[in-house]
Amino acid sequence: MHLDRLSLTHFRNYARLEGSLPRGSLLLHGSNAQGKTSLLESIYYLATAHSPWASSDRQLLNWQAERDPLAFVRVAADVISDKPGAVRTQLDVTLAHDQPDASARLKKTIRINGVNKRAVDLLGTVNVVLFVPQDLALIEGTPSDRRRYLNITLSQTDINYARTLHTFEKALEQRNALLRRIQLRQESPRSLEYWDDQFSDASGVLISGRQRLLRELEGAAQLVHRDLTDDVEQLDLHYQPSFSPTATTSGQLSFDAPGLDLHRQLDPRQVADQFRAALKTGRANDIARGLTLIGPQRDELRFQINGRDLGLYGSRGQSRTAVLALKLAELDWMRRQIGEWPILLLDEFLAELDAHRRAYLLARIDGAAQSILTTTEPDIFTPEFLHKATLWHIRAGRIV
Repeated sequence: MHLDRLSLTHFRNYARLEGSLPRGSLLLHGSNAQGKTSLLESIYYLATAHSPWASSDRQLLNWQAERDPLAFVRVAADVISDKPGAVRTQLDVTLAHDQPDASARLKKTIRINGVNKRAVDLLGTVNVVLFVPQDLALIEGTPSDRRRYLNITLSQTDINYARTLHTFEKALEQRNALLRRIQLRQESPRSLEYWDDQFSDASGVLISGRQRLLRELEGAAQLVHRDLTDDVEQLDLHYQPSFSPTATTSGQLSFDAPGLDLHRQLDPRQVADQFRAALKTGRANDIARGLTLIGPQRDELRFQINGRDLGLYGSRGQSRTAVLALKLAELDWMRRQIGEWPILLLDEFLAELDAHRRAYLLARIDGAAQSILTTTEPDIFTPEFLHKATLWHIRAGRIV
């Protein structure tokens, strides 16, 4: 798939941008803080309805328009599928004040082909894979960074997962609030039953989906990692849910058994039934803490190199190599899921790599329907890449 037309109004550095994006590789180059990353961010925002960098939508508003009580942010594009019988889809996301007050919150309006839709309906309309230096947080960051990666990746290709994630977050919030009221003797523990059912069913979908994703990513990531390390290092992904469901084979085995966390799939119902029982067993502890102590909100993903935890014992170079292997595996996985190339967004990613890994990455993404890269140094790219790519110089929110 590829984006044809892109329109930005009051988005970050861009007061106004309107134009067509070329197919193939597009290299955005220029000095820092000119708008290269903002253009990538706008495309990611269309795909996910969230920014990978802003903590609130208000931060997306162009600073020159910030005090205008009628100011708004608009991101619009036409996305075209490369499958037979290509379909053009018009996407439009607008953020505007819902009151005539510059300090009021921005209301998000999403339209697909001119029809108002929810944010969850946007997911999967355009698929992107984002490569950024901050991806090192997958190794060095917090468990929530890794859970966010799993959620975003799955939500782009599995609408049921995306909708269930919304249900899960609501059920978790309601259950925690109820636990605090029970702790204060304002509610009966019996009132937990409804939210326990909602929470368990949603948790089954999330845990099963994450397990499946990681099982499918691991094999592809291991092949890439072997290429990059000359078959010296072995990369393993270890999913660690906060409780251990069992799989019945010749005996009862749990996620704690070596290899089972990825290679012995449990379906959502199997996980949900066991999870519901675990919630009842741990109910007294949950009430005492006023908090749900098990569930996908506490799951963890760990990376290992030759059996050693990469986050604890790995070097910076090993972390970069593991992240590159994972992102290329994600790219291959998403191509299989949607049946075509997703749009690739690479923000200064090659600057973090040595010449060998740069060449390897560029070779792997060669042939993508559309890849958009940013750099302050075009010279780090190979002459072969520069010959085939379209180059845009970005200065002060304009293509010059």
